[in-house]
Amino acid sequence: MPFHDTSFRDLKLFEPKIFKDDRGYLFESFNQHAFEAAGIQTMFVQDNQVFSTQGVLRGLHYQLFPFGQAKLVRVIQGEILDVVVDLREDEPTYGKWFSKRLDDVTQQQLFVPRGFAHGYIVLSPTAIVSYKCDNFYAREHEGGIRYDDPTLQINWEYDLSTVLVSEKDLAQPLFGNHPRS
Repeated sequence: MPFHDTSFRDLKLFEPKIFKDDRGYLFESFNQHAFEAAGIQTMFVQDNQVFSTQGVLRGLHYQLFPFGQAKLVRVIQGEILDVVVDLREDEPTYGKWFSKRLDDVTQQQLFVPRGFAHGYIVLSPTAIVSYKCDNFYAREHEGGIRYDDPTLQINWEYDLSTVLVSEKDLAQPLFGNHPRS
C-alpha cells in the first residue's frame, strides 16, 4: 500500500491499490500492518461518517490535549477538498495549511496526525466522508479556527460567499486567538 509524504512531518497521503473487474472493485481501506510498516503507529478507536451537500464547509476543528486526535480521512461517495492547518508550534510548518481533493474514484485517504486542525468543503452534489480517530471525542476539549481567517489565506477552491457553515464554525476564533495545548 503506497504512502506519499507531504511537506508536513507525519502528514501522509495514502493511495490504496484498487482491484477492478466486471463486478466492481475491491480495496483495503485500512491494514494495520501496512500502516505500521509506513511508520504510522496509530490505533484507531472511533469511526465517524458524515453526509453533506455541495457547498457545506465543516471545520476547522481539533481536540485539545490530552484528547488530541489523529485521523484517517476518506470519501465514500462524492468529492471534497480536505484542509488541515498545522498547530504544532515546534514545527517549521506551524500555521501553514495543506489541502488535497479526496474522492470516491481515486480512493486516496489523508492521514492527519495529532496537532492539526481539520476541515473540508463538499465539491460534488453530495458527499459521504468517513474518518477514523485514534482518540475519543471529548466536547469539553474541542477547539476550532475560523475557516476564512485572513492570516491563513486558505484557498478553499470555492466561492466562500455561498458556503453553508454551522453557527458553531462561524463563531470559531481566528488563528492567533485559538486555544493552545
